[in-house]
Amino acid sequence: MTLIQSHPGPANTGHTRRTAADASDAAGPQVWGAMTVEVALSVMAAAGTGRLVICDEDGRRTGLVTLDLLTAVRDSSVYTDHVRLSDIAEANDSAPAVLAHAHSR
Repeated sequence: MTLIQSHPGPANTGHTRRTAADASDAAGPQVWGAMTVEVALSVMAAAGTGRLVICDEDGRRTGLVTLDLLTAVRDSSVYTDHVRLSDIAEANDSAPAVLAHAHSR
């Protein structure tokens, strides 16, 4: 793939550093942890993205969920429509195990 720059860049060629916060901003739309999996999947579809940044009530980033993770959660045999993003944000590798833990509370 060839990249073509259609507009010349700025004359200043100084490099800027990206912070972790900048990377999180670029990761996807920000949503609340109380959002359900089904609503999150709808938001992803509407936004055309494969991930969502989860924020707490104060707007602080608390996690990240991907389309693959949400799909695995939804397709799990223990899934219910009450599962929230905050229930699954911590475990990006084992969605069914997370659901089992969320239901045991």
